[in-house]
Amino acid sequence: MRPLLSKKATCNSHGQDSSYFLGWQEYEKNPYDEINNPGGIIQMGLAENQLSFDLLESWLSENPNVAGFKGSNGESIFRELALFQDYHGLPAFKKAMVKFMAEIRENRVSFDPSKLVLTAGATSANETLMFCLAEKGDAILIPTPYYPGFDRDLKWRTGAEIIPIQCTSSNGFKITSIALEKAYQNALKLNLNAKAILVTNPSNPLGTTMTRKELDLLMDFVVDKEIHLVSDEIYSGTVFGPPTYISIMEVLNAPKYDGHEVWDRVHVVYSLSKDLGLPGFRVGALYSNNEYVVAAATKMSSFGLVSSQTQYFLSVLLSDEKFTRNYIEENKRRLKLRHRLLISGFRSAGINCLESNSGLFCWVDMRHLLRSNTFEAEMELWRKIVYQVKLNISPGSSCHCLEPGWFRVCFANMSEATLDIAMKHIAAFVAELTVTKHDSTINQKSCHRHPSFFTSPVSTKSIAKWVFRLSFHDGRER
Repeated sequence: MRPLLSKKATCNSHGQDSSYFLGWQEYEKNPYDEINNPGGIIQMGLAENQLSFDLLESWLSENPNVAGFKGSNGESIFRELALFQDYHGLPAFKKAMVKFMAEIRENRVSFDPSKLVLTAGATSANETLMFCLAEKGDAILIPTPYYPGFDRDLKWRTGAEIIPIQCTSSNGFKITSIALEKAYQNALKLNLNAKAILVTNPSNPLGTTMTRKELDLLMDFVVDKEIHLVSDEIYSGTVFGPPTYISIMEVLNAPKYDGHEVWDRVHVVYSLSKDLGLPGFRVGALYSNNEYVVAAATKMSSFGLVSSQTQYFLSVLLSDEKFTRNYIEENKRRLKLRHRLLISGFRSAGINCLESNSGLFCWVDMRHLLRSNTFEAEMELWRKIVYQVKLNISPGSSCHCLEPGWFRVCFANMSEATLDIAMKHIAAFVAELTVTKHDSTINQKSCHRHPSFFTSPVSTKSIAKWVFRLSFHDGRER
């Protein structure tokens, strides 16, 4: 039979078969609910910020005209918003957006609304930028570990390839000059033309911000190699602790780059999905000083526009300086507290996390729980955590981490009570795993002399239940 679909429709390069997405599928089959399904899977694989919805809802209740599509004098503007709008975006919204972006960065940098291109979320912004910068035969260099969705966003439709910049735990997964050069040379060996470096700052999945030293290193590298630098800064408003966040635009403003042509090769991706907790609104943007990139991206944005109604609503919201100032500070405070609870819960279970200061997740070190230092053992542990512990977390291999045993665990998409339950689940699991390993070690040493010395399944479960009850009461007291 003659195939009726295109090669693009039937190819397997989307990345949907990644364990990152498979975990979501398992969660959707059996989602946790405190009342209706307490035995379900708790979603800790979704980087969603639900901690400050009450602030948004409070503002909305105080400004009912906005949701009703009424102007400042109460007049209806529904017709104006419902009719066709130019894909350049509403000027009032673009002005409010760049003002918010500057405020997030404590006004150390400013943005020109004419250089901002609106897109339907950061996914669309990243892909649009890739369409402008690369094509088949080109490579994008990305430090590992990185967001699993980039395999879809940057490669699937553009035809470009991703070459990893391999980072390790030995220095906290920081970028080095050796790793940069090695990735660049790897692209050449594969007959690929390295066109750009893409970084997420703050990092997804690490939850860390890049140092000035790292950013300077990146700038020196892209200047030397004459390639582009894309800084995905969608988590810039989630920085809740030191060191101070530094945007790539701050580095670009250094005197040494005055009038330098590298200005045309540095681009920023942003969105309101994480900082403002509005992923369903599908509001993203790319910012560039390159007029050709802006012109091309603006044309391409017609395939993924932000609705006029959404733009109007957010233009009023973001223009309220009192609200944005309070929201930014309060949201950071809540993230810091929730982050502390997650770290404390893991520490109580004997699990460490990479030191972090931003994001909606932690990079969790479970290497000591693996039966062997392999990715097969990592996937075995991940399946146990999903199906037995009933937590969906993201294995490091899905983020292209070079070392088995790391996991990304999200903390801002659930209630504090649900997080507490999740931590008790993991504590009980680790306790049982530890007892099982201990019993196995003793059995291996003693079975040739004492065949009846094996610990019975009942005693192992009893100890695990005792540890679970102990951690439960201890958590209540805290």
